[in-house]
Order: sequence, then C-alpha cells, then structure tokens
Amino acid sequence: MVAYGASFSNGSYYLASVADRIFLHTKGSGHLTGMSSTQFFLKDALDTLGIDVQLIRHGKYKSAGEMYICNDISPENREQLEEMMGSIWGSVIEDIAACRGIKAEDLNSWIDNLEIGTAESWVEKGLVDGLKYRDEMEEYLCHLFGTTFPEDVKTVDIKEYIKKEKKGPSSKKVAVIYANGEINRSSGEIVGEKLAHEITKARRDSSVKAVVFRVNSPGGEVVASDIIRREIELLKKYKPVVASYGSYAASGGYLISAACDKIYVDNATLTGSIGVFGMLPSFGRAIKKNLKVNPVTVNSTEHSGMFSGMQPLNEEEQAWYQQEIEGIYDDFVSIVAEGRNLSKEYVDSIGQGRVWSGIDALKIKLADKKGSLLEAIKDAAGRAELKKYKIVAYPEKKDFFESLLEGDSDAKKDKPLVRELMQPGFKAVARMPYITIDSENIFAK
Repeated sequence: MVAYGASFSNGSYYLASVADRIFLHTKGSGHLTGMSSTQFFLKDALDTLGIDVQLIRHGKYKSAGEMYICNDISPENREQLEEMMGSIWGSVIEDIAACRGIKAEDLNSWIDNLEIGTAESWVEKGLVDGLKYRDEMEEYLCHLFGTTFPEDVKTVDIKEYIKKEKKGPSSKKVAVIYANGEINRSSGEIVGEKLAHEITKARRDSSVKAVVFRVNSPGGEVVASDIIRREIELLKKYKPVVASYGSYAASGGYLISAACDKIYVDNATLTGSIGVFGMLPSFGRAIKKNLKVNPVTVNSTEHSGMFSGMQPLNEEEQAWYQQEIEGIYDDFVSIVAEGRNLSKEYVDSIGQGRVWSGIDALKIKLADKKGSLLEAIKDAAGRAELKKYKIVAYPEKKDFFESLLEGDSDAKKDKPLVRELMQPGFKAVARMPYITIDSENIFAK
C-alpha cells in the first residue's frame, strides 16, 4: 500500500501511517501536535443575564452540565480529560511508531520540540519515504505496475470497492441496528419507542439470525434509553447480539448496550459515563432584569410551580430531585453490573459519570475487544454459525453500503465507520492500493 498527501495532520497521517510507503508533496508540510480540548464555562455570562441554573447529579465526573454552574473546570473533569486524551494519544503514537519503525518516545520528543513541519523534516525523521510532485507520483505508480501511462493503471472506484464487502446471496441475515445520536422520548435523532420497534422487528424476523447493535450515542433521556435497553434484553433471548461502538457510547448510549454478548470499541471511543444528572434553568430573574417584565406564578399546591422555569428549586425540592437521581444511578449501576458480570461495587468505582477512552474501557471490562463494525459483523455471524449471509440495516435503508455512500444522515454521524470505509480520495489499484489523502476532510477530531 502506498499513501500520498499534499499535507498531513494528526488524523490524516495516522491513517497514512499504515501504508508500506508514504510520500509527501515536494512543497508540502504538516503538523503533528497531539490532542487538546477546550471547555467553555458560562456561569459568569448567565449570572450577568440573571439566569439561574441548578444541576442535580450523581457522579463526581459527570461534567455534562458543569459549564453552566462553574466558571472554571473542576479537578475531577480535568483529571478525566487529561487521562482520556493521554490514553488516546498514546495509542496513536504507538501505532504510528510501530508502523514506521521508530521509537514512540522519539516521536513524542519531536512533537514536543516542534521538530516536524517542513517537507524535509518529515523525510529526515523517517515519517515519509520521499517527496514527490503529483506527476512524479503518477510516474512512480506506472513504474510499480509496469506501464507508461497513468490511465493504464487499473483502478476501482470506492463505491465498487466497498460493495465487495457485501455478502450474499443468502436467505440468512445479520442485521445491523443503528443507534445514532441523542436519545429522546418523542423527537430527535433516536426516539426510544421507534428504535425499540426496529429491534422488535429484527427479533421477530426469522431470517435474521444475528444482530450487531451499532451505537454512536452520547446518551439522553432515561425512560427512552430504558425502553431500548429492554428490547435488546428480549432480543438476546433469541439471537446473538454484538455491540459495535462508534465515536461514543456514553451514559444512555452505554446503558442500552451494556448487556450485549460482546462489545467492540475503537481506541478513541468515548465509553461509559455511568452517571446521571438533571439540570433546571430558571429564567424569572433574567426576564425581570433584562426585559423589565415581572413574572408572577400562582400555584394550586405547594410545589406545582417547581418545573415552571420561573423560579429555582427550594431545598426540599432539591432533596426530592436528588433522591430521584440517586435511584436512577443505582439502577444504572445494577444494569451494567449484571450485563457485564461485574459487582455493583466495582461498577460504582469506575462509574461516577466518568468517561473512558476505548482502550481504557477494555482494561476496566466495560468493553471486550478492539475492532471495527465489520469485525463485529463477522463475530455475530460466527455466533450464529453462519457461513453465507446478507447484511441488512435497521431502520431499513435502500442498501446497507449504498446508504453510506449516498450521504445518509445516520451514516454520516457514524464517524469511525466512515473512517473505516469511506476515506476521501481512496483509490484501490490491483496488487497495491494507492491512497490520496485530503487532510482537511479525513475525519473528525
């Protein structure tokens, strides 16, 4: 495999590093800088506007609403972000170093000292094998394939290349059920009842012999998540169910899939966030301060206005809400403990709302194996003892792979899958694939 790019960034070079030979444009450049994350804290702005926000949560690492009640990052949130980014970046560096035959510590040192930038520095450090203009790259490919003209080098379009992965014909199916986006009760990307209905359809379809549950969700509403989780639980009684995680399977995204027979992750998958929070903003003071309008709430009972959005919860109401949160968290921990065959005490110790990288999730038993969606499909098929099978998607699409290629909105959200199957500018050539890398569109941070 040969890779060529006009410039390289963290993501694009990580992809290119698996190639046998890497070439950079003669006047190209690039940067390997590591990972960073910027958090924005809004408390001061909200105070200025007069908006009061109350955050009720269980889990010292559950930081989703922290930006609204703090003006700086909490020690716990800083700790989890530093460890998570360190884990992901360490994995990236080790992979690159292994592919290029260099030491990981040397690569990190070059990055820390800003020694990688110009095209010449990439060659000097052994990160690329040479510098070529595009026409020189075409001549190089012609030489590899014993021809004179670039048009004589046989290529296959990415759409045709991907279609080769589709299996069939067969009446037996492996279903891929997509859970892409935030989970809600009545509207949004994942609607609990609607996705549960799709899972039920797969359970009742006798031609579906195994299921892959493709989760790419940051979580969402509790009841909607539990509706989905219950259907997965029922499905497992009849068919193998393997989970495959995309960019994230956090909070409700983890809850709905924790009981699957096996869980596949990517090194960078944001996993876990076993915790619960509820957030209530109140705008009464802001309306009076900024609009000079005085909201007056009249209640039929002592606490009937507690969710009106006009006044903060009092101490009694906060205690009531905290009790609700504690009960939900206890249920969450119990579900994960049973699904993963772990003790509640252990799950609580790695829970507390903490988000883990995929590589760390494997170490703490929140996941089972590093692998792609295609590997998860093969695993599920093997559990059902299938040698020939078709791959179908739920919710139903025109064609499993065609939906990816035609820009289906759900497929676009599944970034690691797109990263695996749809890299921009990919061309496969007989005997030796050739990849042109567009550093601006390689994959999301």
